[in-house]
Amino acid sequence: MKQHAEIERSLIEKLRSLLSDVEGIGRPKVELTRQARDEGFDAVANIPLPNGKQAVLYIECKTEPRPSLFEVRAAKELPKSVTPVLAAPVVSPRMAELCRRHGWGWYDLAGNCQLRVPGAIHIERTGFASVHHRPPPRANLSTPHAARVIRALLVLENLGQKWTQSSLMNHIGSVPPQAPVSIGLVNKVIRHLKDEAFIEDLPGGEFQLRDPSGLLAAWRNVYRFDRHERRAYFTLLQGKKMREALARLDSDTGGFAAYAAFSAAEFQAPHVRQPKTWLYVGAQEISTFEEQAEAKQVDSGENLVVLIPDDDGVFYMGDGGTVGEARLGCTNIVQTYVDLYHCGSRGEEAAEALLEQRLKSEWKRRGVNV
Repeated sequence: MKQHAEIERSLIEKLRSLLSDVEGIGRPKVELTRQARDEGFDAVANIPLPNGKQAVLYIECKTEPRPSLFEVRAAKELPKSVTPVLAAPVVSPRMAELCRRHGWGWYDLAGNCQLRVPGAIHIERTGFASVHHRPPPRANLSTPHAARVIRALLVLENLGQKWTQSSLMNHIGSVPPQAPVSIGLVNKVIRHLKDEAFIEDLPGGEFQLRDPSGLLAAWRNVYRFDRHERRAYFTLLQGKKMREALARLDSDTGGFAAYAAFSAAEFQAPHVRQPKTWLYVGAQEISTFEEQAEAKQVDSGENLVVLIPDDDGVFYMGDGGTVGEARLGCTNIVQTYVDLYHCGSRGEEAAEALLEQRLKSEWKRRGVNV
């Protein structure tokens, strides 16, 4: 309790400091009040405005805010005359995003903040190094094993699926060519995703993805594209002959080959055109690829970019094309998205097009709030 009281006082002082820098408003009065506590908050800030009115902020101070608990808190109705604000020693990107979605302001002890009163105040500052220790997350989403869990939750084919930890583990292990994961790993990742409010519990011990947009962004931000080995190749094959040669790779490699990045996006949401063909090829199938594509490794002038994945999960539930279309399959759309975002050139632009044209449109069609 003593530590919380000290943090609370520090947070109140930080708010006074942040508001003192705003031009055109009167001296703010920030204090602990019974009125705020009756509404479930810790403090209230009354800010005189030039038009003679006051902006009112209700401040909730948290030592370690948890997204899963905040979602419940933010769902409660508040007086329209007040702006709710979350204050904490450290506010994670996930917490900041949830505050934005629910119309809350936020700030931390380092001075990072987003405080907005429509027509009166708008303070947004980011990039200040944390002055307070933040506990490590339960799970590291950047690992290949965690990625297998995340892909299974995010692919459009599984949207709306209800899972148990055992059913999710069995599903991952039943979809070749990726390797299975342990129940301990699934448990660790799912507990973390629940804490972060990406998934929600259902009756009967099941759970379901609730925030695909947020989870995809969180995975994208920690995704390690640099773990894949990148090789440059050149081939004289072009057009139809090239497509036919690559189409044979699917059966010849047993599913360990797929169009990737820009080339996958050309089938899934054409936006950025570029002359190179991008592929994922399993390490054990490189010689098969070189033979079929008549490709030679080069130092420059490549027209084929081959990614040798650090984990075969990249081939999970790939897009095999439409009926009657003889071509090599593509990585699934969420895999294409995170690869594009990190592969350089105009990848971020192409990733955004894929997100808008395919993912968000499908989430909205399925009634998912994005």
